[in-house]
Amino acid sequence: MNRIKKGDEVVVIAGKDKGKRGTVVKIIVDMDTVVVENVNMAKRHTKGNPMQGTAGGIVEKELPIHISNIAIWNPVLNKPDRIGIKSLEDGKKVRYFKKNNEVVDV
Repeated sequence: MNRIKKGDEVVVIAGKDKGKRGTVVKIIVDMDTVVVENVNMAKRHTKGNPMQGTAGGIVEKELPIHISNIAIWNPVLNKPDRIGIKSLEDGKKVRYFKKNNEVVDV
């Protein structure tokens, strides 16, 4: 079971965007990276193509960030937190916050 999932609110804990918060847009499993909304932005200069009808210019896009450089946001404590995995009585595995033992998703 993955500790970070698409749609989770995370905060960057290391790197040039340290302290920024955003939601996970995409997870790249084989590279252990995630794409976070409005974090690690890069500008790409693209050439226009009149045959396809695309305009050229400077395009900003989100680049992946390593999963070790982000932490999930705990809304109860208003702090970043670590995630653990435990089994419920019915055998279902769930993620929980380590600091207050509250279940992330049921």
